[in-house]
Amino acid sequence: MSAAPAARLSALLLSLVACTSGEEKGAAGGDEANPGGGDSGSADGADGSGEGGDGADGAEGGDGADGADGSDGADGADGSDGADGGDTGAPAVIYDPWPFADAVISYTPGAAAGYGQDRFPDVVFGPPEAPGDGGGSLDVLSLGEAGEIVLELRELDLVDGPGPDLLVFENPFTGWFETGVVGVSLDGIEWVEWPCAAEDAEGGFPGCAGVALVYSNSENGVDATDPEAAGGDAFDLGALGLDRARYVRIRDTGANSYEGLSGGFDLDAIAAVHAEPR
Repeated sequence: MSAAPAARLSALLLSLVACTSGEEKGAAGGDEANPGGGDSGSADGADGSGEGGDGADGAEGGDGADGADGSDGADGADGSDGADGGDTGAPAVIYDPWPFADAVISYTPGAAAGYGQDRFPDVVFGPPEAPGDGGGSLDVLSLGEAGEIVLELRELDLVDGPGPDLLVFENPFTGWFETGVVGVSLDGIEWVEWPCAAEDAEGGFPGCAGVALVYSNSENGVDATDPEAAGGDAFDLGALGLDRARYVRIRDTGANSYEGLSGGFDLDAIAAVHAEPR
């Protein structure tokens, strides 16, 4: 983790140049320059704006760098989708019930947080907004050093089912990871966390969030609740001996890079793989 966050953001922008218009990148860059002061810690966080709020500034995933004629693709010549745009050609997924966070119970930013706070809380609601090709999303909230956030799905409880029950989406890209510890609770008081080996880079940071690449976004037709297709880090309630949970807490491990306004774990979204109405 020796690279500075500024270098990371520069690499992210370069990796997204084929799938994000210059105007969108300018908007994302402006977020870090003016983080908006972070009106954080709001218990009601959502105000009912969860559906579809995430991704207002996210990568569109289809527009090519030279698509001046309005067509998709890197050269915009034949209207086809760009090879790196992450566009599967499938229609956007219709989610019913809504399996994403739609309330923030608390947000406690650590040192070097700030990025994404001008779009908070909407930036952590709804599906992930990765470009779709395994690159990192810019539609994220930085937690900062040892920062944490507590999220809720207001109409659903996570339940233990076959395989993973929860997916957490950060914005890693190949060779760069910022880890987080994930915990769950049924009452918001008693918490259980999945063990996270934040210092075990050689072993792939087992048990941590912020490791697996992300392939789903709100437009490319990749189901964000499908662990095999969506990417993201998968967590099984059964591994903790739990059959149900209501709240999800993500905290930065303190073992990441912390400079500027984009330090630590960067949260894009969470998704319930197995859930039941309350």
